[in-house]
Order: sequence, then structure tokens, then C-alpha cells
Amino acid sequence: MNVEAAAQAIADAERIVVLTGAGISTDSGIPDFRGPKGIWTKNPAAEKASHISHYLDDPEVRRAAWLNRLDAQVWTAEPNLGHECVYELERRGRLHAVVTQNVDGLHQAAGHDPENVIEVHGTVRFTRCWNCNDRRPMSESLDRVRAGEADPPCLVCGGILKSDTISFGQSLVPEVIDRALRVSEECDLMLAIGSTLSVYPAANCVPTAKRTGSTVIILNGQPTEMDRHADHLLIGQIADILPDLVRRTK
Repeated sequence: MNVEAAAQAIADAERIVVLTGAGISTDSGIPDFRGPKGIWTKNPAAEKASHISHYLDDPEVRRAAWLNRLDAQVWTAEPNLGHECVYELERRGRLHAVVTQNVDGLHQAAGHDPENVIEVHGTVRFTRCWNCNDRRPMSESLDRVRAGEADPPCLVCGGILKSDTISFGQSLVPEVIDRALRVSEECDLMLAIGSTLSVYPAANCVPTAKRTGSTVIILNGQPTEMDRHADHLLIGQIADILPDLVRRTK
């Protein structure tokens, strides 16, 4: 692992795309999904609610999902040093875009211009009606649950509300994933942080960047499925390596 060489590559880059996964948010207290302390490991019912067919067909699944949303750790989580380091690249004018697989909104909370953050799996910060597509802040629906509505319907058409995230069995928004792949083609450096790079099509951002001649840096706590594409492979704690990496590029 050569942090100095990776830092030099970042220093030489002008259009950096950062791809982030769950690993960048664990230091903010947001657990991953399938790890030893993962959300789905500890609560299999929560995984069931993440499948769109179960969510739409079973009112009990929806009611449980709304109760889980009330106490979700994301509402008290704050950006950590990893998010701040990524924002530092934007502040320096070197960031082309952030492509994130996360739905927590912590990149925007760290200071990023929302236009620079591409959320390929959506966001928990909003709800969307499955029927009419009405979108509004999640806080409004959570207030309704606290007031006694176990499964609050859409205020516009009465349809089923869900978080504005992409569930299993649900199609990605074509314009969003197309933009993620486009910025990956346009960058001169791809920095993948905290992702196993095993969930597609988001993981395709890495080989897309490599194919168009970009330098690829992968930083993760464990090996990924895309390590073969890395020009610089950094395995270890994100909270230790990323600040050192960004500091060396000043």
C-alpha cells in the first residue's frame, strides 16, 4: 500500500469522481446491511421490507417499516472525517462529482452542493408515492406516524408511500445511473471509498473510468470485486487513510 503515490495521483488530477459506499458512513454510526452488526443481520424483517413486492403487498410490512424509520440512526448521524475529506476536494475545485450508493444524505450535510452528489440508490430524506410520484420531505410523514397514522397514505392520491430509495425489485432511475456512468467517463481520477463494489450497475463506474483512461484508487477495509482495476489499492481504515491521503495532496 503506497499512500504517497496515491496522493500524488490525486494531486495531479483535475476532474475527480468519488464513488462511496456504506463503509464511509459507518464512522457516523450508520451500520452497514450484511455485516456482523448490520441492519439486516440484526433485524431480518427489515430486509423483507426492502423488497418492493413485500412492501407493496403487505400492510404489516409497511407498518413495521414506518416504525423502524422513526428511530433510524440516520436522523441523528452527522458527517464524519471521511465525508469532510471528500468535501475538501470539492472546496479545492478538484471534484467533478460524488457518486454514492448511500441513501443517508451525509455528503450534502458535509457541505457538498447537492447538484454534485449523484445518489444512485435514492435518499431516505424524502418520501415518494408509488402511484402518483409525489415527493416531499420524509419528516412530514414521520410526524404523521407519530400522530397515529401507522401506514400514512399519499396526501395527493391516497397511494402507498415509501422512502425515496431504490428497493430490491425496483428499477433504478435511468437518468441517475446514466449520469453516474457519464461522469465516470469524464473524470481523470476515480476514487472509490468504502464499497465492496459488488452492487451493479453502480459498481460499473470503476471499469468505466478505467476504460476511458482514468487513474483508479480503491480505498476499503477489505478486498473488493474491482481490485484488479486499481492503480492504487489501499486496504485499511478509511478514517485513518483518507485524511492522510487528502492532507498529502495540499
